[in-house]
Amino acid sequence: MMGSSSNQPAGANPSRGAPDGTRPKSCIRIRDESCIGETRIVSADHDTGCVLARALAGPACYPHAVDRVVRLETHISWIFLTGRYAYKIKKPVDFGFLDFTTLDARRRCCEDEVRLNRRLAPALYLDVVPICGTSGSPRVGGNGPAIEYAVRMCEFPQHALASRLLDAGGLTAPLVGDLARRIAAFHASLPPPPAESRYGSPEAVLRDAQENFTAVRALLETLGKAHDAPAADALREWTEREFPAVRDRLRVRAGSSVRECHGDLHLGNIVLIDGKLVPFDCVEFNAALRWIDVMNEVAFMVMDLLDRGADALAWLFLDEYLEASGDYAGVAVVRFYLVYRAMVRAKVHLLRASQCTDVAERRRLLEEYRSYVKLAQRCTRIGRAGIVLMHGYSGCGKTTVARDIVRAIGGIRVRSDVERKRLHGLPALQPSGSAVGGGLYTRTVSEAVYSRLLDCAAAIAGAGYTAVVDATFLARAERARFSGVARGIGVPAIVIDVQAPRSVLDARVGSRRADASEATSQVLERQIATAEPIEAAEGLPVVHVDGCAPLTLPGSAELLGHLQR
Repeated sequence: MMGSSSNQPAGANPSRGAPDGTRPKSCIRIRDESCIGETRIVSADHDTGCVLARALAGPACYPHAVDRVVRLETHISWIFLTGRYAYKIKKPVDFGFLDFTTLDARRRCCEDEVRLNRRLAPALYLDVVPICGTSGSPRVGGNGPAIEYAVRMCEFPQHALASRLLDAGGLTAPLVGDLARRIAAFHASLPPPPAESRYGSPEAVLRDAQENFTAVRALLETLGKAHDAPAADALREWTEREFPAVRDRLRVRAGSSVRECHGDLHLGNIVLIDGKLVPFDCVEFNAALRWIDVMNEVAFMVMDLLDRGADALAWLFLDEYLEASGDYAGVAVVRFYLVYRAMVRAKVHLLRASQCTDVAERRRLLEEYRSYVKLAQRCTRIGRAGIVLMHGYSGCGKTTVARDIVRAIGGIRVRSDVERKRLHGLPALQPSGSAVGGGLYTRTVSEAVYSRLLDCAAAIAGAGYTAVVDATFLARAERARFSGVARGIGVPAIVIDVQAPRSVLDARVGSRRADASEATSQVLERQIATAEPIEAAEGLPVVHVDGCAPLTLPGSAELLGHLQR
């Protein structure tokens, strides 16, 4: 089956129904079959649409052979699964953040949905087709005036949704890493917003966050759950205290990092197709909900993985996205957006509870609300500030160990091999053709690379996260620069000394293919000849790691112990 979004659009105020801020006079409660256990609220002032939706359940309405039609329903759409194709039509509703009350508006939104989703899922979104005839006797793609329009998509199995894959143990690190890199490339391909727009401005970001909390308090009072309000009030206070610290960064990013994103990037809107995770069902109905800071989008995915207990994949997604994009300055706003995204989800569950008459279902929704509040509280504290210096010769396994550290304790890796290429406008895997000690590997270039690494590490640690700096750090002066910066910002610095036998080093360096590193046997010989051993006088704690074995739980605990001092 074709999947559908399980989330209220981020930034929307779901306490509003009509443009004047009131709820629709008449509402019905329906179950969204694509999101088991969740409910949606739709306007009941769409009798014609309901007649059409019932009629489209008949196989004879379609221009191709259909054995059986399965109808899914969300708060804004009906979706008809016919076996080969899925047809999605908009409901004639007005929720404030969207208005589908005219046929022309629904047609335009269908066209926007196809256009926007083809950016990431071109194989899924086929076209917009008219529905002709009458509401009681419709014909998809028939002759005559259109009474409705549908987005025609390729149907896919429900078990292919990333949310289902995670539950089944099939959402792997390679899949998530590949998705992160493709999202980074997608963001990089997008043009900036119009110069006169206010998308992503600090004022708009704060306003959206505050509106969430205002709605939450009002809904808690409506539900008679005012005793739950202090936790949300404390998060509002945290948000307003945190905002001055990120205001200037948000202002800079509004001019550089706001793009027309997917807008609703979570596991329920991602499907596995031909071995790749494909995002679909982006926000098409409200430009302000998709013209956002790219880190706002990334934070949604990270938050969703954290909420589902997939912490290692959450850190992996963030780490791979940042390595691909180089947007380490954006780390400064990640925590703010994590809390914001969690509170949007908390608000949505409260809204559903307020519109639910089933006692057990309302209780479940309230528990979901509380779980998102707890997640938001956790996100205010997530991460631990520190700088980890990887140390060792080429081929010792530093990059693999660094990756394991990121997943095991939470952190963000920055790689010298990648940043060296980025500084010179080269993709990470493109060979530079440099000779040993020449080209991209002169002393001057290496100093610039370590300066870039230092800036990234300071940004990461300064934002309250662990920077895992993947470089050789064979020179004492390089280690001293980083430990000095760590002392300056008041965070611990440690060295991870990765060791491997010479035979392993030679074998790994000699067999590398399609790697960011360009180390050769000649480079390895030079490293061994010029390395300056770590001395006690440097004052850096050292954790020794076997580069031929996975990072162990004791190793992680030792590392955490140093970072918590």
